[in-house]
Amino acid sequence: MLKLRKSTTVSEPLILVMTAVRMGDRLLVIGADTPKVLAQLALKPGITGRTCVVDDDEARVRRALTLAESEGGLVEAQTAPITALPYDPATFDIIVVNHLLPRLEAGIRAQCLAEAARVVRGGGRCVVIQSGRRSGIAGLLGGGGMPSTEVEALLSGAGFRAVHTLAERDGLLFVEGARRA
Repeated sequence: MLKLRKSTTVSEPLILVMTAVRMGDRLLVIGADTPKVLAQLALKPGITGRTCVVDDDEARVRRALTLAESEGGLVEAQTAPITALPYDPATFDIIVVNHLLPRLEAGIRAQCLAEAARVVRGGGRCVVIQSGRRSGIAGLLGGGGMPSTEVEALLSGAGFRAVHTLAERDGLLFVEGARRA
């Protein structure tokens, strides 16, 4: 007789699955608007990798850093303009733009993603995470994030290739692009 049993494997949080951050990666999180995202991501690269966060607001950086460190993440934090990242070209394997784009003006969005393209290595990836569009009555009233097509256009304009929407799930939108090698 064949017995079925429940899996005892604990699944990873959606943020980690969608970004595919791995042990040893050099990760930059741009935007500290949602500290929980940074806290989840910071655990993955471990001591063999590197996790950095940059935002233009010192208070947001402090809140995000405090939560990430309380969860056990090792994070290097910087307060700097998101249009002039304080890193050398091709420093990171993956960039995560954390709930940042909707709060920026259109021109600043493009500059931010151009800076992301500058600091990610050839073949590296940029993943934009933001609130998804609301459905039902809430969607009619507005709110939520930018449409995925607009995020895709911004990534393409910044020089990323193979730009596509990974998923819109659990109220979050994930859009990814790769840097040309």
